[in-house]
Amino acid sequence: MADERDVELMRLALEEAGLAGASGDVPVGAVVARGDEVLARAGNARERLQDPTAHAETLALRAAAEALGGWRLEGCTMVVTLEPCAMCAGALVLARIDRLVFGAADPKAGFVGSLGDLVRDARLNHRVEVESGVLEADASALLRDFFLDRR
Repeated sequence: MADERDVELMRLALEEAGLAGASGDVPVGAVVARGDEVLARAGNARERLQDPTAHAETLALRAAAEALGGWRLEGCTMVVTLEPCAMCAGALVLARIDRLVFGAADPKAGFVGSLGDLVRDARLNHRVEVESGVLEADASALLRDFFLDRR
């Protein structure tokens, strides 16, 4: 269940999303935390880096793994403004993230309940606890405004 810490971390993720949007990327932000420690923060950077894998989640996972000195992110929570896509959902499982908190659902590409549910698939060797809808209105507004400005 979402708590005050989830909301606090989501506000950090929203800051990262805003920075990504300001630089021309789709405004999605992510934070990885373990306990009270924020290990990593990132925003989408596909346009800036010209890298199709530079989603906020993958960048935050890489930075968190570097901070911890290893790829196993057990005991960590990923907080992201938008429901992860299939690539990012798979990365969360492979990184052994314990918990995922996200804001807005993504009915067109989300793979944590919308189009599929990779992170809770019983056939995989790891499953992620999920909390959705945290500051959903704020995350949705950021995305809506970004795309309205481009039309």
